[in-house]
Amino acid sequence: MTKRSYSDHLELPCGVGLKNRFARSAMTEALADVDDAPNKAHQTLYERWSYGGMAMQMTGNVMVDKRYLERPGNVVVQDESVLNVLQDWARAAKSGGSQVWMQISHPGRQCPIVVHTRPLSPSAEKLRILGLFGKPTAMTSEDIQDAIQRYATTAAIAKKAGFDGVQIHAAHGYLVSQFLSPITNQRKDDWGGSLENRAKFLRKVYAATRAVVGKDFPVAVKLNSADFQKGGFLIEDSCQVARWLEDDGIDLIELSGGTYEQMSFVNGTEERQRDSTIKREAYFLEYAREVRHAVSVPLMVTGGFRSVAAMERAIVDDGIDMIGLARPLCVQPDAVAGILDGLVEKIGIEEDGLVIGRGRFGVNARNWFINLVNTVSRVEYYAWQMNRMSRGLMPQTDARNNAVGYFLWYLNRTTFLGLRRKFARKS
Repeated sequence: MTKRSYSDHLELPCGVGLKNRFARSAMTEALADVDDAPNKAHQTLYERWSYGGMAMQMTGNVMVDKRYLERPGNVVVQDESVLNVLQDWARAAKSGGSQVWMQISHPGRQCPIVVHTRPLSPSAEKLRILGLFGKPTAMTSEDIQDAIQRYATTAAIAKKAGFDGVQIHAAHGYLVSQFLSPITNQRKDDWGGSLENRAKFLRKVYAATRAVVGKDFPVAVKLNSADFQKGGFLIEDSCQVARWLEDDGIDLIELSGGTYEQMSFVNGTEERQRDSTIKREAYFLEYAREVRHAVSVPLMVTGGFRSVAAMERAIVDDGIDMIGLARPLCVQPDAVAGILDGLVEKIGIEEDGLVIGRGRFGVNARNWFINLVNTVSRVEYYAWQMNRMSRGLMPQTDARNNAVGYFLWYLNRTTFLGLRRKFARKS
């Protein structure tokens, strides 16, 4: 059998090698209990994935500050009180031969109101989605310095616990992304205004992280290719930020896109949604080509890959270094092993049953509420599969036709876990 490009070894600038070109991209597991610590469920889930053939798996959002979560159920690492359970998680995640990197993040204004009513953000621009998010407080200079140090502290603990690398989450509308976007960063000081000022927070976070983990430890950034919102972060901005990160010494840039208000990382870009022939496969690849021309640092692209042919073309023709897979590995955890063995040509499932807007609902792609239900139902279907695997069960891929049910599961689960956590912290 002819060796394919995705089987190739990749050496990162820091000197660490990856055994092939596949990575499991981050998806929020929401498996932590009221103590915000990883547990047996994390070990079971990541051990299952560790035998799936990929070179590296990225954890879901690990928060740097207990006060602010992306959702209840996030793991929080802000001190060494969780070191022992982190070590158990890392060992399990590596037991089958993959590396495990910790994605470190702060939600900024994308913190649900059940967690905090006044989250922090660069500016006080509210996220208006069903009243689920409170009005943010604009960060002071002290808040900014505190947040930068928290990223570094979490990264240092991750390394001590046995994780093989860290990724700074600077995409999807979370705090770093909020600093980068002129929509959410309307500051008049040195942290806002020009792109150079707006990128300062990310570069300071990277510098502080690199200082504590050393030059031989992989540090990656997940970066938006664009916000896909008028007046937001553009592909030209992404190329320039990537250049600065390369100059600073970054090891890997993962490209994605969108925010909670424009969830392209779930639904694909608007252009791909209109193109029925492409069917939204690899929907950030066209943006990645532009970033590839701007930098030589290793690039990872996540979002929409389903056919092995498209993955091979991305590596050979477009110069992409890593293929990031997320949703397909929630329903086919061994998909990469099958690809590497030449047994699989296409992965993932048809998602028609995860959306409404057909049949008795009618076609209503412009209705914001239906779009919201569809987006959340897609995310939560895969969260439900992760929940099953964390209990030692297999994915259940024949249970797709319940979009509203997955949407309600998200609301109920988030509210329940949030209230439990809040009462536990008060007691």
